Amino acid sequence: MFERLQQFLASLSGGENKPAFAADDPRVAVMALCIQVMEADGKVLEVEKQTLRARFKDYYGMDEKELDALFAAGTNAESEAIDFFHFTSELKRQLSEDQRIGLIGLLWEIVYADGERNEMEDHAIWRIADLLGVSGRERIMKRQEVAQRTGGHAVHEETGET
Repeated sequence: MFERLQQFLASLSGGENKPAFAADDPRVAVMALCIQVMEADGKVLEVEKQTLRARFKDYYGMDEKELDALFAAGTNAESEAIDFFHFTSELKRQLSEDQRIGLIGLLWEIVYADGERNEMEDHAIWRIADLLGVSGRERIMKRQEVAQRTGGHAVHEETGET
């Protein structure tokens, strides 16, 4: 599972490491979505930022300077966007189904970085998954995989119970 996520993120870059990121670089859109999910609960914790940076650093083999540039490009893109569609429409065209599912897994990793999830994070990922064409079943399976692996608190969808 972890290897598939690594392959997904590596496939976005085409194996290239660029210090400057074009607005249409799919990694910028992925970073922007990660930032939006990270901010969904109204609080951005250091552990979430560290998890986000670690995942991108590991998957892309980026140094700190490149990672800072990508984070800045994603933050800028996220602040200019009015909704998720801005990012998901292009990613849906560029990514395979497995890559889109991998992206949902990455978003769950950001959510569970602090050990729990809330309703706003659920909603954000539900909307992103829907726009990417990822089924509810796949979204829930990814959530459960990440929760189990990270020890996060999994709340049952139907009942709201843990």
